[in-house]
Formats: sequence, C-alpha cells, structure tokens
Amino acid sequence: MVKNYKKIIGNYFDQHSFVESNIKSFDNFLDKRLQKLVDEVGEIVPTIIPQEVENFMIKLGKIKVGKPEITEADGSKRNIYPMETRLRSLTYAAPITLEVDSIINGIKNESFTTYLGKMPIMLKSKHCHLNGLKGDDLVQQGEDSNDRGGYFVLNGNERILIMVEDLASNKFFVKKMATGPSKYVGKLYSEKVNYRIPHLMEQMKGGIISMSFTRFKRIPVIALIKALGLTKDQEIMKYVSKTKTFDDVLINLGHNPDEIKTQEDALDFIAKKIGITQKEVRVERVQEYLDNYLLPHLGDSPKDRNSKAQNLCKMIKRFLLITTGQIESQDQDHYMNKRLKLSGDLLEDLFRMNLRSLVQDILYNFQRLVKRGKFTSLKIIIREQLLSSRIHSSMATGSWVGGRSGISQNMQRTNAIDTQSQLHRVVSLLTATQENFEARALHSSHWGRLCPVETPEGTPIGLRKNLSLLSNITRVEPTEEKVKTQLGEAGIELV
Repeated sequence: MVKNYKKIIGNYFDQHSFVESNIKSFDNFLDKRLQKLVDEVGEIVPTIIPQEVENFMIKLGKIKVGKPEITEADGSKRNIYPMETRLRSLTYAAPITLEVDSIINGIKNESFTTYLGKMPIMLKSKHCHLNGLKGDDLVQQGEDSNDRGGYFVLNGNERILIMVEDLASNKFFVKKMATGPSKYVGKLYSEKVNYRIPHLMEQMKGGIISMSFTRFKRIPVIALIKALGLTKDQEIMKYVSKTKTFDDVLINLGHNPDEIKTQEDALDFIAKKIGITQKEVRVERVQEYLDNYLLPHLGDSPKDRNSKAQNLCKMIKRFLLITTGQIESQDQDHYMNKRLKLSGDLLEDLFRMNLRSLVQDILYNFQRLVKRGKFTSLKIIIREQLLSSRIHSSMATGSWVGGRSGISQNMQRTNAIDTQSQLHRVVSLLTATQENFEARALHSSHWGRLCPVETPEGTPIGLRKNLSLLSNITRVEPTEEKVKTQLGEAGIELV
C-alpha cells in the first residue's frame, strides 16, 4: 500500500473536480463548437426573392452566449443565481444573440443582432455566476460549498445529461456471426459533421462480397469500386493485396465480370439495383449518391472518389484476412474502440438539428412574405423562441436526436454518494432487451476507467456503468491539415 495515499488523493481533488470533464466539454461547446455550427450554415440563399432583386442572401455571423439573467414583469433585467431558479421554478439560462446580415445584389443592406432565446447553463461552468466562487461566497448565494456542479436547473428541477458510450466512428470492424446469410460481417459507421451512416460488408453465397448503406442494399463491392473510377482489375488487385494470396477469392468479387467492365457499366448496374429507371439522369444520380453517402468521412466531392475506391479495397483486404483466419478480428469491447459523448457533444447534436429547423423556418417565413409582397425586414421573420424552446424541451424531457430517450435525467438527491454516482454514469446505446453478453461483461480495458462493481441488476446490467473517481476524459481535436503534416514528417507518403 502506498504511504499517505489519502493525502495524495485529497491533493488531487483539491485541484480537480469529479465532474471536471463534463464542465470542460460544456465550456468547449459554448466557446468553440457553437460558432462552428453557425459557420456550417453560413449563407442562406432563398429560392423565391423579390422581383426587383437579382441576388438575395442571408448571412449568419457571430453567435454569443451571455451569463444567466432574468427579465422581471416590469421589464428590468438582472443577474440570477441557481438558488433563486430552484425556489421560483425557473430555468438557469443565459441569452443567445446572433448577428444577421442581408446582402442584396452583393451589397450589405441590413445588419443587426437578433435575440434567439436562452441556453441552459451548467452550474460551475465558465458562463455560470458561481464559477470561481468558494467557501463563504457560495454559502452567501445559498449554495453548498461542497457542491461540484456539472448539472442544469430547468423549471426548478436539477437535471443531468448522462454520458453516452458508443462505438468509435470511421473504424472498420469485422465480426463472426452465429446466424445470418454471411458467416462474417464487417461494419463501419462513417461520420461526417451532421450525419452518421452505417456501412455493412458481407460475403454472400458464391463468395460475392457486397456492401450495404442507406438505400444501397447488398451491392457487389466490385461494382462500387468500378463506379468510383477504379476500373482495371489489375489495379484493384494491387490495392487489395500485392501478393497473389486472394486470387481465387477475387474472381468472385464481382457479380459478373463480363457485365461490369467500364465505369458506365458499373453505374448503370447500380442504378438498376437501387431502382433508378430514368436513363437520362440515372448515371448522375448514382454518382451524387456515392459522393454524399458512401464513406462521407473521406469527402463528398468527385475528387474524393479515387480515395474511396482505394479504401474499399483495403476494407476487402482486412475482411478477407480475418475470414481466412490470417489475422484476428478487432475487439469491439476494448475501450480503445469506444467513445464517450459528454454534455458538450450531446448539446452539439441537439443544437445542430434545431439550428437547421430555425433556418428552414426563416426561409419559409421569408418566401411566404415575398409571395404576398409584404416583406420589409429580416427582423420580423426570425422567431425568437423557436431554437431555445426546442432545446429546453429536449433537456426537460430527455428525448434526444436520433430517437434516443433518457439522455437527460432528474438529479438524485437521496444522499451525496448517490448524486456523485449519477454524475459519473455512463450509458450504452445498446437496447437492454437484447442479450449482448460480450458488451455487458467486464473488460480488462475498463481498469482504472470504469467502476468494476457499480452496475444495476436486471436487464440493464453491464450496459449502465460508472466512471471511476479518478478517471479523466480527454478531448483531442486535431485538424486534418495537422495530421497530414505530422504523417508527412514521419516519412509516410500521402495518397
């Protein structure tokens, strides 16, 4: 036993909080990711514009979140603290403002800052009035000096955003199946900005390797590769393997080698498979679908097609190496292959979806007024409470993006330990009704990260876990350019 271990652990908690990771994630969301979401929207171009105008554009600028305040019945504004929101059944939230410009024929016509409602603020975060207060200062505001924060107050109720555990995106996993048409199945969740598309690779009877994603169901992978522009069998073989290990298997990769020779043949074959009957547009439509929905994390423009084709070849290679027993499949339950979504990540998903709804509402109101000939200013078409009311509703009910529920929960105040346990809770997206024995089992990679004891009895056992007390979640956001530079410096040739 290490001597003075109590003092060492005590010193750690003097400088770090139990909920430090969640608070940092929320701060990162407000300080950096919120503006990125607005920049993603950028410029809004309506399809219906006034007759006397050639070009009309709505541009979204800088978004700001203030500190929690309240507007009283007499119109006066003042700062509000968490204890008052609890006693008066209010929401501890800060105002959101957004800069909006209208550009007519390339000239800025109207520029103003609009109020978008209020954003619920996490206690003890940068935007909270309690941030930096200690001891007697906290007591003076009616707060417990030992309270760590990391939760929200909505309508007087204390609410927590539960951490969500999910499989890492943009990684290819091959797993042996007990049932189904394919003995082995390869899965990859391709994630880019605002959507996440599952890709499924199977080897059907006769050895044909197929790929399924969105509306593409069991398309021979060789057809996809040739549709992306990699048409020569010799080149495909080179990217799959430079040796002749898989020659016998590669013969069966295609549906019919004589039928699919050129890129046009492949595009025509895929169009028939997915039910596009119009001959004039089907080639363009298939290419558009492949650009947008096939491995979108690699890019969504025509210049990325070659990279996608090469990556499909590498996926085939891994799939064949695992199915032939030459290498072992990756362990999906290893925590290296898991990702935790904290409060900032969850709110980013929620804000992105609702910001899109706000943009659609602005377009609808604008075009409706233009048709009636009553449009005068952008100020009258932006509904102030639309964005914040939807965010508030999701956080108050726990209903989240993607049909998930239970993300937001009432905080348990039975005792201090119960509260800390809930603040450290991690929930898997797997359904509790399914067996999933491997996902529920204790894994060696959980050591030091997750509590080996605390998990409920019954159907959610192993799917609802808790972080260990000294665990800390890091968030690294390297840019693509930085990664490419570092790989180049390491002597790796970029394709």
